[in-house]
Amino acid sequence: MSDKLQELREKIQKDLSQVKSVEDLKNIRVQYLGKKGALTSILRSLGDVAAEERPKIGKMVNEVRAKMEQRINEQMKLLEAHQMEEKLASETLDFTLPGRKPALGHLHPVTQTLRDIKKVFMRMGFEVVEGPEIETDYFNFEALNLPKDHPARDMQDTFYITDDILLRTQTSGVQARTMQSREPNTPIRMICPGTVYRNDYDATHSPMFHQVEGLVVDKDISLADLKGTLELFCKEMFGDSVKIRLRPSFFPFTEPSCEVDISCVMCGGKGCRVCKNSGWLEILGAGMVHPNVLRMSGYDPDKMKGFAFGMGVERIAMLRYGIDDLRLFFENDLRFIRQF
Repeated sequence: MSDKLQELREKIQKDLSQVKSVEDLKNIRVQYLGKKGALTSILRSLGDVAAEERPKIGKMVNEVRAKMEQRINEQMKLLEAHQMEEKLASETLDFTLPGRKPALGHLHPVTQTLRDIKKVFMRMGFEVVEGPEIETDYFNFEALNLPKDHPARDMQDTFYITDDILLRTQTSGVQARTMQSREPNTPIRMICPGTVYRNDYDATHSPMFHQVEGLVVDKDISLADLKGTLELFCKEMFGDSVKIRLRPSFFPFTEPSCEVDISCVMCGGKGCRVCKNSGWLEILGAGMVHPNVLRMSGYDPDKMKGFAFGMGVERIAMLRYGIDDLRLFFENDLRFIRQF
């Protein structure tokens, strides 16, 4: 048994001297010290050795095992250090290279258009007022001269939470709230931007969209003031060459009422597919504030006059950027958004 142990010790030393990698060292550990390894087998066969020889042989096996483990641990540290050096050498970083800049986002075209609209009116002295998106039937309809049985409500089919609470169809309710919150006959010059909701969905309508409504109330306000304000706004948004026209229309909260068109931004008014060869594009609705609306909000229509207007922000953005489908704004397709 002693001779066999000596022979095994020499073989172990020879194998350890030929190790070139961490993997080789792991294999040697398993080969000699594993559950089925050579040294483990000798320890298990001590029962076959004479009783007087067992302590001596057991001691020799343990010495060989201890020295082998020590040698393996030392070589393992050296090999791992060498591997790390090689890895660091192969993964050298050039700190003189320019850094990688993070990808920067930008404003959504609807957000940018809304900001531009607000800037134009703020430069004209309008204040920006916001209100609740969940509105009462009174402020959304009745305070705007739309009683419960009015047929014009059908054009603004919306989402009702209860019979009297709904998702607002227009931001005009903020105008009524503002007038009723101030002293009677106080002059007002305001816009109310925000999100509105209607039960529509096609290439030019969305169940959720953005609106900017405007209101001016003061003494001696006329239709000329309305036309001048909107003409200045359109030139700021679409360029000095754009022209506007007012067509008679109907809105329950204004009288007289009008649709406002601009000369086609695609063809300059000559006529094209976009404007259906008319040379004009509808852009917003407007009119003089109905006396009933003034009266319900505590204003005297004999002393105070006003005009109001409303526009869809997506509609303005579609005209500015030449987009033919409103739904593209809400699909969040990066291929579309990155164009702006």
